[in-house]
Amino acid sequence: MTLFFTNARVINPEAGTVSPGALLVKNGVIDSVLPADAPVPKEAEVIDCLGKYLAPGIVDIGVKVCEPGERHKESYKSAGLAAAAGGVTTIITRPDTTPAIDTPEGLEFVTRRAQADAPVNVLPMAALTKGRAGREMVEIGFLQDAGAVAFTDCDHVVSDTKVLTRALTYARSCGALVIAHPQEPILSKGAAATSGKFAVLRGLPAVSSMAERMGLDRDIALLEMTGAKYHADQITTARALPALQRAKNNGLDITAGTSIHHLTLNELDIADYRTFFKVKPPLRSEEDRLAVVDAVRSGLIDTISSMHTPQDEESKRLPFEEAAAGAVALETLLPAALRLYHSDLLDLPTLFKALSYNPAQRLGLASGRVAEGAPADLVLFDADVPFVLDRFKLRSKSQNTPFDGARMQGKVLATFVAGHSVYARD
Repeated sequence: MTLFFTNARVINPEAGTVSPGALLVKNGVIDSVLPADAPVPKEAEVIDCLGKYLAPGIVDIGVKVCEPGERHKESYKSAGLAAAAGGVTTIITRPDTTPAIDTPEGLEFVTRRAQADAPVNVLPMAALTKGRAGREMVEIGFLQDAGAVAFTDCDHVVSDTKVLTRALTYARSCGALVIAHPQEPILSKGAAATSGKFAVLRGLPAVSSMAERMGLDRDIALLEMTGAKYHADQITTARALPALQRAKNNGLDITAGTSIHHLTLNELDIADYRTFFKVKPPLRSEEDRLAVVDAVRSGLIDTISSMHTPQDEESKRLPFEEAAAGAVALETLLPAALRLYHSDLLDLPTLFKALSYNPAQRLGLASGRVAEGAPADLVLFDADVPFVLDRFKLRSKSQNTPFDGARMQGKVLATFVAGHSVYARD
């Protein structure tokens, strides 16, 4: 199958450019990147992009799909449809399921389900310790052979440094990537907000932003000992950024991400105790938010992810302190990210470097690029169309989004995986 994308504004995050152009796709792979006036090849199916943006599909690290155990919250089918509608062509799934994905058999189960039900690429992560309990590391080598692309205990911080050191050492010997949640677990236990005057006024249990810095400092020290490959899932505070910069300057194999919610929302959004705004770690101050945005712009923070965490109505319809943390974001990731573009905080190549190129590079994937030989995983979107988000129209089984009723700008028009259309806007 040959496709010819014409009349497009091509975003190339690798080169840092946005330019008029065309793409020729053959057999699911980008055959050539062409100038805007390139003639249409014979026997090619022409896709007129109508002057809209064409970018590499989003590679989203840290998506929770609730199979096995909580399929009523999210299935691979519903998550895949939501991802396709959001321009996400590859989802990297978390192992914080019930039970945790900590054996080759469990990994093979979710891989089969994903291949059967999801229209997008699905790559699973496995737990770092058995049951995510922090006591005994998993069989990293066997899980790698079964298809695990990284290892993480998600928000269950491994507090036993000896266990974590052994796991990092073994991961290094296998060339495996470890993804950690930088947080001091005792300080952050039970927190629903970030410490400060606002949390006191709202009467909410809070955690200091130093807890993130302390967790990151510990992990960096262990990286110096072990030389492992490490990715911090969410850096959300200004206090953690100098430590991250020093670690990179010292040559450690470390990258970091942040979530779209921490880039576009702040602690004041929980003023009305709306539990859809309760995420982990809690929303930070506006100063922290702007510092993290600046870190994305400079490249200090490498990736932006949805941290898609479905929760059912029963777990959210509780007092703020008791409600479950997390928000769905596969469909809202791109329009929320475009808030940063429309606010002149980040340009489109920088956004897609963090959304697509850098995540793919960190995981050793060929996607995330607009280049010859790259998979034709693409998203076509209009950055300017306004709309009001209605959570009940989301394709996820759960609709716990903080953007319900929000005015947003930018919609996905079409999504392609290996050159095949997996979503087209009505």
